[in-house]
Amino acid sequence: MDSSRLDALRRKYSDAGATAIIDPVFQEAASAAFSDDGRRRMPFGGLPTLLDQPHRDDLADLDIALIGVPMDLGVTNRSGARFGPRALRAIERIGPFNHGLRVTPGKQERIADIGDVPLSSRYSLSQSMLDIEAEFRRLKAAGVRTLAVGGDHSITYPILKALGSETPLAMVHIDAHCDTGGPFEGEKFHHGGPFRHAVLDGVIDPERAIQIGIRGSSEYLWEFSYDAGMTVVHAETVDREGIDAVLEQTLRVIGDAPTYITIDVDGIDPAYAPGTGTPEVGGLTPREVQRLLRGLAGRNIVGGDVVEVAPQYDPSPNTAHVGAQMLFEILSLMTVRLREERGVR
Repeated sequence: MDSSRLDALRRKYSDAGATAIIDPVFQEAASAAFSDDGRRRMPFGGLPTLLDQPHRDDLADLDIALIGVPMDLGVTNRSGARFGPRALRAIERIGPFNHGLRVTPGKQERIADIGDVPLSSRYSLSQSMLDIEAEFRRLKAAGVRTLAVGGDHSITYPILKALGSETPLAMVHIDAHCDTGGPFEGEKFHHGGPFRHAVLDGVIDPERAIQIGIRGSSEYLWEFSYDAGMTVVHAETVDREGIDAVLEQTLRVIGDAPTYITIDVDGIDPAYAPGTGTPEVGGLTPREVQRLLRGLAGRNIVGGDVVEVAPQYDPSPNTAHVGAQMLFEILSLMTVRLREERGVR
């Protein structure tokens, strides 16, 4: 190294503390991680919340609400996703900075973990659907964008009913399964059919909906997706054509319509996320999903969820860690859009 450059580095950094950062984007991130006296928050201390955002009971002036939906009465295989919100709250060291999008959610926005949907019955799936819809209608009426943690994938139907009640939403859906099956065994609210109901109710636009990572032996159940005009991208297509091509297709499908992102953790290969009720070999990698999500920066993301984390089927916290990271990616996208709408960055 040139001696003059080394001298300049010594003058600049020899006595500089951890928060002596010049880049304004990095300054914002550092201010989220360090207190004014230069102490860094202990990731293993304090009360756990989703993505370490503050807990709030009220919605006043809130921009984005993180909310748990601990309900898995709609599963068809292994139960346990009711423990997903608690598992994700226990994950530390996600954020505060998203280096891919160069944004620190919560520094300019009002974001909070508002707890869980108040479910009135642990036994009734149909009543749970009503409770979830009512809570998300309340959030929508307050002008709050929502980011939920399930629970099984049946929770997304009442959320979409609430958020898409005025304008049908576009949808980016990452999953091993299309979840457009019909009622069976006397129940229509199972986790294999939420998007059939959402299309028939007119709360998502099937021609602006794309389902990515589809695979496994249940293909014969997803005829509705094709008939309705939804775009189905199988996992082997992602492997063959690559994430950039899938992203380009996704952007064409959703345009700038109000868009909901829903991620079933079984869309990711069980090598990375085994803790789920219906694992399917041959899925996406976490890095592929991150690349895809980050490519949606600037699009009109109005809500999202991460579902089907069933931590008891994973001897490690890896599945919950992957789920929390994907939650953070969606939160970052929502932050980018909010700042663009407000003319700040």
